[in-house]
Amino acid sequence: MNKRLRNIAKQILKKENKPFYLYDKKGIIDKCKQFMDIPYTKKIVAFATMANANEDFLKIVKSQGLSAFVNSISHLNLCLELRFKPKNIVYTASAMDENTMKAIEKSDCMVNLDSISQINRWRKLFPKKTFGIRCNIGTSVKAKKTRAGYFLGKKSRLGLSMEDIISIDKHNIDGLHLYAGTDILEIGYFERCYKQMIKLTRLFPDIKYLDLGGGFGVTNKLGKTFDMNNYSKLVSKLMNQVSRSLGKPLTLILEAGRIIGGESAWFVTQVTDVKKRWGHQFIGLNASAVQFPRPLFYPDSSYHPLIYFSRHNGHRINSSVYGCSTYSRDYFIENKMLPSIKEGEIIVFGNAGSYCSGMFTNFLGFKKPKEVFI
Repeated sequence: MNKRLRNIAKQILKKENKPFYLYDKKGIIDKCKQFMDIPYTKKIVAFATMANANEDFLKIVKSQGLSAFVNSISHLNLCLELRFKPKNIVYTASAMDENTMKAIEKSDCMVNLDSISQINRWRKLFPKKTFGIRCNIGTSVKAKKTRAGYFLGKKSRLGLSMEDIISIDKHNIDGLHLYAGTDILEIGYFERCYKQMIKLTRLFPDIKYLDLGGGFGVTNKLGKTFDMNNYSKLVSKLMNQVSRSLGKPLTLILEAGRIIGGESAWFVTQVTDVKKRWGHQFIGLNASAVQFPRPLFYPDSSYHPLIYFSRHNGHRINSSVYGCSTYSRDYFIENKMLPSIKEGEIIVFGNAGSYCSGMFTNFLGFKKPKEVFI
């Protein structure tokens, strides 16, 4: 967070006296450009709206040429209202009922189906309409446990198994979809999964696209970042190879989610109470964890670097940062070595641009914080 953004954060906090999200539009645009610059021509980069469905955020990614990946009718309708091209919107979900399928078909967006039951229902409703399938290739690649569990293999509920994929009638299936996991920094894992997906293309004579999903990680606590340069070369090379092999250019679809805005926003709060007792420092904020829910949903794995606006000496004390409710789990951080904090200080949580404001819950009654784009 540079000096300019810090000064803006101070001004807003002084005026509003409430916690808020601050976004750096340039950072979001730069990430969009990295994906749009992947040197494979026939591609769709679809922003995963579950990462952030703020209208201002979506307008930014749309302005950079991105489409949208959705898994709910409300997000589909939002994207249509914002004039995303329907034919480039990708809808993928599980347990879809008939009304959902009818809304998808009416919108004319792409759809990836999740089970044999969904395929049978879709074909009954729309016999001539093409579709893609979500592939669980976990028996042909060693499935990796990522944040929130397994997205491939026998421990995952998602997608058609390899046995399902081999057994189904292949007509009108024009796309294959994969989701390898979430918050992945290991390019080699993507490569292993992608190569297995490419093998499946031989089974589908009508195939037009490969949707290789998302799961691209943001910078972790060790400072490791996603290697966009090598990833870009890898995915372009593989897509060129499979297109040559099939004798036709396949469309590459990528579902860039958290990586697009994750590192370009901050949750700005202020210390309202400090308790020091039993060798522990309890730091109370003017915000609740329900307003910044990732630490609440992922208490053992969420990483949001702390930024202090005040200077501190090198001394650290075992600390917990808590919210302004009486809920027992209203914590942002527990049992971490932090500097000695004073009331009135500004504390900012980084990596707040994705899966943060979008996870807001009405539980406890606090209002959703304002989202400011600079």
